[in-house]
Amino acid sequence: MTLNLHCQCGKQLAIPETYAGKRVKCPSCAAVLQVPALPEPIDVVADTPVSSFPVSAAPKNMHRSGHGGGANRRSHEVDYEIVGNDMQMVIVELDPGETVIAEAGAMTYMEEGIQFEAKMGDGSEPDTGFFGKMMSVGKRAITGESLFMTHFTHTGAGKSHVAFAAPYPGKIIPIDLATIPGNDLICQKDAFLCAAFGTQVTIAFNKKIGTGLFGGEGFIMQKLVGDGLAFIHAGGTIIERELHGETLRVDTGCLVAFEPHMEYNIERAGNLKSMFLGGEGLFLATLRGHGRVWLQSLPMRRLSERIVANAGPSGKGEGSILGSLGNLLDGD
Repeated sequence: MTLNLHCQCGKQLAIPETYAGKRVKCPSCAAVLQVPALPEPIDVVADTPVSSFPVSAAPKNMHRSGHGGGANRRSHEVDYEIVGNDMQMVIVELDPGETVIAEAGAMTYMEEGIQFEAKMGDGSEPDTGFFGKMMSVGKRAITGESLFMTHFTHTGAGKSHVAFAAPYPGKIIPIDLATIPGNDLICQKDAFLCAAFGTQVTIAFNKKIGTGLFGGEGFIMQKLVGDGLAFIHAGGTIIERELHGETLRVDTGCLVAFEPHMEYNIERAGNLKSMFLGGEGLFLATLRGHGRVWLQSLPMRRLSERIVANAGPSGKGEGSILGSLGNLLDGD
């Protein structure tokens, strides 16, 4: 494609389009001429009706569950984006009619068109009746969670977003329950943050007495059942390990979640000297089998113990011998 340019000397120049927006010199009179810039192309589309409803701008880098939506799918299929580094937040994108459930108090913001309602239970079994709902509430009370869960439903048009924040420094990880055999996941009691509607949030019992007493998670853990996305949170950095029949020994507080078909047990942390002087606790959690395990680098218990140990008056030479002497003289 060439551009026709007329010089004041009367000569007509054929300029290649690669010179658009640049200056050229006339070969006849040496006059400097400005080549006009090309207009931006405009896409022509077929006549289609335009919605009169405002549509929210979607955040970038939205991800979708790897499990395709089918006729037998129970859970809603939602998109999401995780933002932040150490204090993360997950932004869930909802289409009209879609719902996401979350722990009470986890919501950070929600856009126009989203309505929320506190309900007993997760709503995965709406026909259970009053007695069934009370059983669900009782299970949540046993795990120490709030008796109610909040349901966020998009009742408008287009797409809208609702965000949920982590309660303490750590990472939020999305887990597609449809990729787990049996469609369920065992996790620590306070790990659940939010999930697509249709996900059942219930409890799992440790049948072995030793594991329940010394496993770090107690006799009762959370169990997530469904075929959609669930988001769990844990402290520090979270890593995913996949076992192929081998045994993994873990600090009892660092275990976040594991696939339920794996064998979960405990063992002594070495000999008596190692148990009492090694600083790794008396017992270690062991996981054996084929499946995935999620581990955290900073359990909340370890963080709180360090905060309590270092909490004290400021300005007294923290970390020094003089600071300790000053605390003794002051009676601290």
